[in-house]
This record gives sequence, C-alpha cells and structure tokens, in this order.
Amino acid sequence: MSRVRSDLVPDDLWERVAPLLPPAPERRRRYTGRLRVPDRTALAGVLYVLRTGVAWRDVPEETVGCSGVTAWRRLRDWTEAGVWPRLHAALLSELRRAVLLDLDDSAVDGSHVRALKGWNHVGPSPVDRARPGSKHHLIVDRHGTLLAVTLTGGNRHDVTQLLPLPDAVPPIRGLRGRPRRRPRRLYADRGYDFDKYRRLLWKRGIKPVIARRGVAHGSGLGKVRWVVERAFAHLHWFHRLRIRWEIRDDIHEASPLGCALICWQRLSRQARARALPQ
Repeated sequence: MSRVRSDLVPDDLWERVAPLLPPAPERRRRYTGRLRVPDRTALAGVLYVLRTGVAWRDVPEETVGCSGVTAWRRLRDWTEAGVWPRLHAALLSELRRAVLLDLDDSAVDGSHVRALKGWNHVGPSPVDRARPGSKHHLIVDRHGTLLAVTLTGGNRHDVTQLLPLPDAVPPIRGLRGRPRRRPRRLYADRGYDFDKYRRLLWKRGIKPVIARRGVAHGSGLGKVRWVVERAFAHLHWFHRLRIRWEIRDDIHEASPLGCALICWQRLSRQARARALPQ
C-alpha cells in the first residue's frame, strides 16, 4: 500500500470499518475481467475526496490506487447498506465506554451550505441571496461530539429539526444498563424559541434550555452552546461537506462518515495520550 493510502486508512480505522462492509460478490471461475479493487483501497479513494473536496473524476488513480468512479460506486453501495450509521454508533459506544461522552447535556444548531447542483433537500437560502442551498443540522454532547446530523433545504427553519435531531441519535451502548439515546437537557439559541416545541421536548423527558427572543444578550448559554459551533468547524473541515457538490442527497448525507471520523480521531488522541510516558 502506498504512503497516501496508508495515511488515509490507518490500521485501527480499517479494523473498525472492515467488519461492517457487505461481502464482495462472488467472482465466477471463468471470468476474465479486471480484478475487484480491494475495499480498503476504495475507502481510501472515498476519504481522499471527502478531505480534499476534489471531483470524483479528478482522483489521482496512481496515488490513491483506484479511480474516482470506482470509489463513488463503492460509496454508493456502502451508503445504501447503512455502513456509516453503524460505524458512527459503534464509535460513540467506544467513547462512552472510555468516559469521553457526556449525554446529560446536548446542543443543537444549523448551518447553511451551498448546493451547486440542486435536487432533493435544496431550497433558496435566506443568507445567500436566495441561491440554492442546503442546511446541516447537528446535535452534539457537552464536549462537542457529534451525535447526529440531518439535512434539509436551505429555506427550512431550524426549529423544524429540534425534534428529529434527538430522535436521530442512535442507541449508544458502552456501559452496563440500557443504551442511552436522549439527553437530559437540550441547549439552543433564539431561533428555537417556540413554546410549542418546549412542551414537546418536556413530553419526551428532555429539559429545553432555549434563549428567549427579545431578551438582551448575555443569557450565559454561550458557555455551553459554543461546542456546537466548533463541531460545525470540525465537520466542514471535510471539504466535500462544506459545499454540496453531490446531486444525490443520500450520497451527500454520508456525513455520518465524517462524524465517525471525528469520533475516531478523538479516540486516537486519547490512545496516544495514554501511550506517552508519565
């Protein structure tokens, strides 16, 4: 494996991804076509595009090991098989087992992204002169770990995702007892200030801590909510997610892969810290 591919798919990441991938189709004995590109090489192509943001046709095959078309097809198959949500849930369980996850407090917010090709979940963005856009909606824990992401059109109000976001959090295991799914408290800014949604959150056993509109700034919620802004910076560090280039929304919604990579990086930092001499 070349240096770039080994950097893109380290051994500890591959050990977590490989068991979740669907089995490769059987190859007929008399088939004389090309050999199937290994899954690890195709995953390197996917991560190369995710991090650099280049077009699929511009993936350097001599460097990555496969063409961009092959990487895209493998990404399509793995997305349809639900690989990325399972990987994200498994890494969240590892974080909870390592006591790196605080599910008592959570925060939500939304962020606009340009959508250059349109299609589903695209609308006129009110912050970009009505150009076509989409929105990423995040829910994070107290430390800023991404718990779930949803995608809507750029003209959808943030409050429409206040209930779907907690519902999108996967069952998080890692400790004895029932898996956790919902936080105890949910922090949000003034854009979510609707009493109707406060009542709905209370019915779900979640305490809403939402800033009031028309009240002077200085509520103190910024001390808790700033982690969701940092989470957006981490997610949009993947250039392919910063601007929506994909026509198919399910391919762009491979953002759980970005969430999983952020969780894996946090686990890797903890492992390196433990390996350092005291």
